[in-house]
Amino acid sequence: MANMNITNILEKMTGKDKDYRYMATSDLLNELNREGFKADADLEIKLTNTVLQQLEDAAGDVSGLAVKCLTPLVKKVNEDRILEMTNKLCDKLLNGKDQHRDIASIALKTIIAEVTTTSLAQRILVSLSAELIKGVTSSGRSTEIKCECLDILCDVLNRFGNLVTKDHEEMLSALLSQLSSNQASVRKKSISCIASLASSLSDDLLARATSEVVQLLKNRSVKPEITRTNIQMIGALSRSVGYRFGPHLGETVPLLINYCTSASETDEELREYSLQALESFLLRCPRDISLYCEDILSLTLEYLSYDPNFTDNMEEDTDDEGHEEEDDDESANEYTDDEDASWKVRRAAAKCLSAIIVSRPEMLSKMYLEACPKLIERFREREENVKMDVFNTFIELLRQTGNVTKGQIEINESSPRWLLKQEVPKIVRSVNRQLREKSIKTKVGAFSILKELVVVLPDCLADHIGSLVSGIEKALNDKSSTSNLKIEALVFTRLVMSSHSPSVFHPYIQALSSPVLSAVGDRYYKVTAEALRVCGELVRVIRPTFETSSLDYRPYVTPIYKAILTRLANQDQDQEVKECAISCMSLVISTFGDSLQRELPMCLPVLVDRMGNEITRLTAVKAFSVIAKSPLRIDLSCVLEQVVSELTAFLRKANRALRQATLGTLNSLVVSYGDQIGSSAYETIIIELSTLISDMDLHMTALALELCCTMMTDKKSSQNVGLTVRYKVLPQALVLIRSSLLQGQALQALQGFFASLVHSANTSFDDLLDSLLSSAKPSPQAGGLAKQALCSIAQCVAVLCLAAREQKCACTVEMLMAILKDDSSISSAKQHLALLCLGEIGRRKDLSMHANIENIVIESFQSPFEEIKSASSYALGNIAVGNLSRYLPFILDQIDNQQKKQYLLLHSLKEVIVRQSIDQAGKSELQHSYIEKILTLLFNHCASDEEGVRNVVAECLGKIALIQPEMLIPALKERTASPAAFTRATVVVAVKYSIVERPEKIDEILYSEISSFLMLIKDSDRHVRRAAVLALSTAAHNKPNLVKGLLPELLPLLYDQTVVKKELIRTVDLGPFKHVVDDGLELRKAAFECVDTLLDSCLDQVNPSSFIVPYLISGLSDHYDVKMPCHLILSKLADKCPSAVLAVLDSLVDPLEKTITHKPKTDAVKQEVDRNEDMIRSALRAIASLSRISGGDCSLKFKVLMNNIMSTPALAEKYNSVRSE
Repeated sequence: MANMNITNILEKMTGKDKDYRYMATSDLLNELNREGFKADADLEIKLTNTVLQQLEDAAGDVSGLAVKCLTPLVKKVNEDRILEMTNKLCDKLLNGKDQHRDIASIALKTIIAEVTTTSLAQRILVSLSAELIKGVTSSGRSTEIKCECLDILCDVLNRFGNLVTKDHEEMLSALLSQLSSNQASVRKKSISCIASLASSLSDDLLARATSEVVQLLKNRSVKPEITRTNIQMIGALSRSVGYRFGPHLGETVPLLINYCTSASETDEELREYSLQALESFLLRCPRDISLYCEDILSLTLEYLSYDPNFTDNMEEDTDDEGHEEEDDDESANEYTDDEDASWKVRRAAAKCLSAIIVSRPEMLSKMYLEACPKLIERFREREENVKMDVFNTFIELLRQTGNVTKGQIEINESSPRWLLKQEVPKIVRSVNRQLREKSIKTKVGAFSILKELVVVLPDCLADHIGSLVSGIEKALNDKSSTSNLKIEALVFTRLVMSSHSPSVFHPYIQALSSPVLSAVGDRYYKVTAEALRVCGELVRVIRPTFETSSLDYRPYVTPIYKAILTRLANQDQDQEVKECAISCMSLVISTFGDSLQRELPMCLPVLVDRMGNEITRLTAVKAFSVIAKSPLRIDLSCVLEQVVSELTAFLRKANRALRQATLGTLNSLVVSYGDQIGSSAYETIIIELSTLISDMDLHMTALALELCCTMMTDKKSSQNVGLTVRYKVLPQALVLIRSSLLQGQALQALQGFFASLVHSANTSFDDLLDSLLSSAKPSPQAGGLAKQALCSIAQCVAVLCLAAREQKCACTVEMLMAILKDDSSISSAKQHLALLCLGEIGRRKDLSMHANIENIVIESFQSPFEEIKSASSYALGNIAVGNLSRYLPFILDQIDNQQKKQYLLLHSLKEVIVRQSIDQAGKSELQHSYIEKILTLLFNHCASDEEGVRNVVAECLGKIALIQPEMLIPALKERTASPAAFTRATVVVAVKYSIVERPEKIDEILYSEISSFLMLIKDSDRHVRRAAVLALSTAAHNKPNLVKGLLPELLPLLYDQTVVKKELIRTVDLGPFKHVVDDGLELRKAAFECVDTLLDSCLDQVNPSSFIVPYLISGLSDHYDVKMPCHLILSKLADKCPSAVLAVLDSLVDPLEKTITHKPKTDAVKQEVDRNEDMIRSALRAIASLSRISGGDCSLKFKVLMNNIMSTPALAEKYNSVRSE
């Protein structure tokens, strides 16, 4: 039936009436797009012939529809039919009438785009590529035919270049010959064609292509236009093949630099193409171009100001406001010359400079010394498009500075941030001049620079605000200003206000507030929203503190309030504006509430009303939190009851963010207005929040418990409130405390909750203690509790005891000691908990009044259970923290005399030292006594055969180094030369433990000495090398400035640790089978993790190109444990150094493909299967990062990999899942 229908359509398609033919072709298109469409062999022939016939239809709209029919047709008919169609179309293209050539070309391109199977592609290519090459090379062909053939060949090679490898040589010869054609269009299309072919060429053919072009370039007698084509060809080749072009740079770069400098004055295009090719080298071959970067930098700086036909006599640094009118006229009277193409050279130079900045983070300081002044000077560029490129290049410089120096506090004078700071006055002068130009585009660009500057260097414009105010004012007030300019100006104003001290703006409040408040009334919602955000900052600036200020804020209160109220009260506006108005009004009320007493009864109900609307609900809840926290104690009596009632209802809502904000706001309201909230409201809130306490959401739990504590500590809290907490919240808390997930803020809040319960008269200490201790009992279903849960219970018991009276605490300690003394039938879990509780109480309180406690605890060292031994060493150490003079000598004496208990006693000593190193008062307590004895003891155990002992010793030494660095560092340094490898490793690990995030006095001493420890990365022993790698990693993470200067020497040594060393692989004979052990695995994993850290903190010191090849590529094919950090590194590099990754994208594909297609053995255990799944997802995350790099589509291999992933359902599902994470 369907076939009959098609036959009818085909008959109508050949009718005489044009409209009939159009409708019939449209019907055919609909039929072909139907999912169930299938045609028999005869119908297929008719179909293809008719569609081909329609392509030549005199009516353009009919032939256009016929082309659209080809898209579904290729997927629905036999391969033979498609081949037949391709051959006929190719014949029409080469030999047909001129008027049919265009449509035949479009039809061929459509078919090539729709071919998906390799078998069909190969059959088409056999005849098609040969015919197209003939069409290109035959001497009698017209230019139009050659161009069409080259166009189609370009598409073919882009999609299937790797399928015609046997024809590559012939194609290459044919295409290279066209580079000398007299027709510019043929030469241009030949360049695209060769570039498409190049990505699938072998290295030999690529070398041949390059050398032919280079030979032509060396021949100075060639016509200038042919030379220009050859230079374009070089650039296109490098863009296409990326890092594979690296070996040819030695020949090409000096040639291009030479052409640039020796070209005739009128040959601007030659210079432009040369600079474009150099830009391509910088981005695509970052490793091999390193040698030439200095020369290219000099060249770009020279041509950045290349303007032979124009002399600018103006002094750059004049910034006289009185010249404003002259400056306005100046842009109108600028020199113009339609023949002048020198702007192309300047634009190419700016882009080339941008490529250096983006791809060479290690040259950043040099950029500030050489390129930055030149760029600032070129802000006055007369050609607007070039000016935008100069602005963008400068923005890239600022961004790269932000990337490279993220999280670093720079003091040194060669650091990029310091160098940028010196340039700020010049930048501001130059930008101010741009803000006085007439061009909107220029002003937008100028604000973009200022925005980026404030992001990278907050607080850098403190001395320049005055000069910038007029530019902001003009941008917001000028009638010619566009919305885009206003938004840029407002965003900059907001950023500058939030990052500078309020007093800086006080002289200019009058000038700034008026245009900002006008912008609040703007018709375009994005301008309004941004203006409201600026108002929020303005409020903070006008009244930064609630003490008397030099600025009288009162004149500004009413205008700001009225402007925002207009927006707040208006319902029919964009959601973004509504939210900004609510947030801004909350800031106005909390800051100026004392001056707005009369207005509050009108304005607060509007905010309450916004809480009832689902769209603005969350913002309104946060707004009331801001108002409640105001020190002005705003009078909320008119709305308080309604607000509390609404908020209580929100605790039942599914929206997590809303529940979190609600808990925070309720907490603020109870703190500030508890005396005005009824007791029954408290009870309702407690019932609602009790349902939020669980380990499923620890952040929510912490907020709920904090609110509960706030309500219990409120003086007005009635007896009923305490009872409600006891019956509703306490059972939930006792369930929560058994969770092994409990930690951080939630655990702190839970401790506060138990302390508050003791203070609350309704709950007795003994009942609470019993409940806590009972919660530690193993349950019949789940068995014993996790160690983390027992630690949580112990901490809560300690807080409970300290909150109770002295007598209660003493009784509890005695009871816990009794549990330890009675070893008859008490379960190990009970003893374990008792020890942990004693440790937690002892850390917080001196327990020396309890006789013999240390001996009772040390008795548990004899326990057969490991967890009890560990808990007793923890308890002994923490009890010693409570009274050092009493218990530390005891521990040291025991270490000397009890050989068998040394490991546990060292753990006790570690607890003491670690706690003292954190506590400032503790440092002085430990400084003068015992240090000598402790050190002697620790150094004696440095070379212990047991790794556990060595690790504890290293941590102790590291933490003592924080207390007495001037004594420890020399002692540790001396032992780096020890003949015992274990001693060398231990002292390096000790240094690792001494490098903490907070500033310490050790930093200055370590700065000059750290190289002695880190250079052990070339030690002969692998344990020592791994220790040095871990120390470097910790230093790079916590104190990058300590190691930055050493990295040029350390990095090659670090990279060497990522290589598989055969001498570290051994085979262990286990009788029936042999097992291969790789002793270097842990070292390689640590080395890659160290590189990952360095990419975050010392990017300017790392040359990514020299690391990716060969080290990262080898890591991507290594063991599972090494691949995982390598995938993370690859994702990071794709984000931070895309050009370096893009340059070697092809070589990254194979190892990634092997990883994602790896299947575990059929008899693999579940752990191996899960591990393999994790590895595949990790590799897919890296691939997702690579796919986001712009220009990644140049790599044919990567495109094929992406197609394979998307066409494999299991992989496609995982890939989409990791992309949306």
